[in-house]
Amino acid sequence: MTEQPRVDQSKPSIARVYDYLLGGKDNYAADREVGDFFIKDLPGSVDIAYANRNCLVRAIGEMSRAGIEQFVDIGSGLPTAANVHQVAQRHRSEPHVVYVDNDPIVLAHGRAILETDANTTVIQADLRDSEAIRHHPEVERLIDFTQPVAVVFSAILHHLNNDEKPEQVVRYWADQISSCSMVYISHFRSGFNEETRVAEQKLQSTFGRGRWRTDEEILALFGDLEILEPGLVPCSLWRPEPTAEGVARIGGDHHDLSVWQQLISAALSRKP
Repeated sequence: MTEQPRVDQSKPSIARVYDYLLGGKDNYAADREVGDFFIKDLPGSVDIAYANRNCLVRAIGEMSRAGIEQFVDIGSGLPTAANVHQVAQRHRSEPHVVYVDNDPIVLAHGRAILETDANTTVIQADLRDSEAIRHHPEVERLIDFTQPVAVVFSAILHHLNNDEKPEQVVRYWADQISSCSMVYISHFRSGFNEETRVAEQKLQSTFGRGRWRTDEEILALFGDLEILEPGLVPCSLWRPEPTAEGVARIGGDHHDLSVWQQLISAALSRKP
């Protein structure tokens, strides 16, 4: 029998708050309290979560169609609908996927879902410890870095403060991957308004981290990687495919490019 993770239910988790915003059930009262703050005090927060997730689905589809069969999803969060391995499997026969998160519940749920999938795994690790991730036995088992790899940073780098050097995290992986590999980043985009100031303050007071960044700061995270069209744009505008499968929201996905939906942006890059 797999040992259940020990979780302090009195402390919120970024992964579980995100799960709550997406309508998931793998969260506790402390997570829902934080989520309710965003839902009630900052209307549009749920739209951001769905816009981000559906953009990720499209990005995995694009990378898969480009021929990439290996994916490292760093800061993956809890399993939901249309996970990376499921989207990749729509386009590639045997994709290899490694999910990385520091929440023990992500590890437990991921293993339960993936126990019959030899080509997909989940590991518990801190995204700041790139070396530990790179040389983890499961990563070395599934990922061949001499072949193209997709490295995914979906809504995770904004949880690193400036002094934690998110640009160095991206640079590390850019140095590891081979030619024709891709890096995907989605990130909170500063709106220079009271709403983003309050949201950033809430994340900092709750988790001690959370940083809205300007377009220039987000693009700088990619370093020398080639940014593919359409560049850095709001998630709802990143290669929209109205008929594509994604994560459905009760009441429909707005896609109205409201101020809030523009507050998370995404870009895809390629290593020459």
